[in-house]
Amino acid sequence: MYIVKTSEIKKVIDIPVIWENMKEVEKRLLEVTISDNKYLTDIAQHLITAGGKRFRPLVTLLAGEIGNKNYDKIIDAAVSVELIHLGSLYHDDVIDKSTKRRGVETANVKWDSTLAILGGDFLMAKASEVASTKLGLESVKLLATTYAELVEGQTREIELSFDYQQGIGSYMKIVKGKTASLIRTSAKLGAIASDCSSESEEAISNWGLNSGIVFQISDDILDITSDQKKLGKPVGNDILEGTYTLPVHIALEEIGSSFINLLQDLREDKTKINQVLDILRSDNILSKTREIANQHLSESNKAIEEFKDSSIYNTLKKINNYLVERSY
Repeated sequence: MYIVKTSEIKKVIDIPVIWENMKEVEKRLLEVTISDNKYLTDIAQHLITAGGKRFRPLVTLLAGEIGNKNYDKIIDAAVSVELIHLGSLYHDDVIDKSTKRRGVETANVKWDSTLAILGGDFLMAKASEVASTKLGLESVKLLATTYAELVEGQTREIELSFDYQQGIGSYMKIVKGKTASLIRTSAKLGAIASDCSSESEEAISNWGLNSGIVFQISDDILDITSDQKKLGKPVGNDILEGTYTLPVHIALEEIGSSFINLLQDLREDKTKINQVLDILRSDNILSKTREIANQHLSESNKAIEEFKDSSIYNTLKKINNYLVERSY
């Protein structure tokens, strides 16, 4: 069976039962994505077997430690959120015309865009099916609402491609929908599955939302400071595709028209990406970007004060630090 490459995050989440349950999540992901049509099974399991950090199901498993630890339900909750995430990746790769994901060909390249979309749809449907079996209507509704938020965030991002005027406020709406909403739901679903109090559900959800925002800002920083080997895509790729990340919005506010002119020139001359990256890597832009990340980090840490006496409190704080400091 495939072993997920999670060596870095394993140092952060050092609770043995989480990793035991993660093995069950891996088994269930393969079990529930088997179709009567082997062709569809191969497409649906393509990214499952390619691996990944499995951050979202890990969050669900951690949240499940707050309540009564009904592991059958918690594991299915973790499987459901990962299936939603995987389905969204298939669709994202079609939208972005991506060729690589997790070190392998994307489904739209290995097969074609139509089959990639159908594979993503199948995974989404299986997420609802898994949730409905043990978790109930509330959880199915939560997953449906979250997927709608993902779609709204993705649509807004496409609508505002190459838009220099959208601003940080609009960027944050996109991030909350496209990235943070599923991490929030990953936490909330684990809490629901473990029969937590409504107060604990709200607290862990707020942790997940703010941690999700930190996760995306960290990605934005990596997109301009890392290297192609670690990223799995060219450095500055988001900017080249017209997806303006937080450092770009900060530079637009700080520098103004001359930076707008440079971004306009970049659309015609891709080699100008190096000039753009030099500006975005400046101490001023990076420090202001990290300042916003740290504001949400603080909100995330504040949300989990309720769990100070819990076995997962220190781990949740370590995850926040990992999100800020991670190198890929």
